[in-house]
Amino acid sequence: MSEFHPPIGFHFSVEFPDISSSSGDQRFQSVSGLTVDVDTEEIGEGGENRFKHKVPVRTKYPNLVLKRGLLVDSEVIKWCRNAVENFSFKPTNLIVKLLNEKHEPLMSWNVVHAYPVKWSMSDFNAEESKLAIETLELTYNYFNVI
Repeated sequence: MSEFHPPIGFHFSVEFPDISSSSGDQRFQSVSGLTVDVDTEEIGEGGENRFKHKVPVRTKYPNLVLKRGLLVDSEVIKWCRNAVENFSFKPTNLIVKLLNEKHEPLMSWNVVHAYPVKWSMSDFNAEESKLAIETLELTYNYFNVI
């Protein structure tokens, strides 16, 4: 009987197929926000006061947050800056891939109709020896596993 070993969560890539094919633009330190919640609505039943029925209404997705060391000449950041500075939003799809030890995808998430809503830089501090980290926050319609 073989042993099951869950995949590691630190070997992944993020691809923006419509924006950049640069390998630097695929490397991120962290990805968060691949979450889906189901909103429910409570409905009271006439004559039954002990409980309310909860029925599903819609799904909702939080923002996708991508972090990485500052990349000076990034097409993804140019796309982001164009959105926030010029208010020119061009939604795109992106793919988050969890990779195995051979750099092959184990699972992939197709994030649909994403666009930037926030870009931030980490604090600069001469008393600490830290990397300059940029954070890109995207809103999106939904994701599916491919």
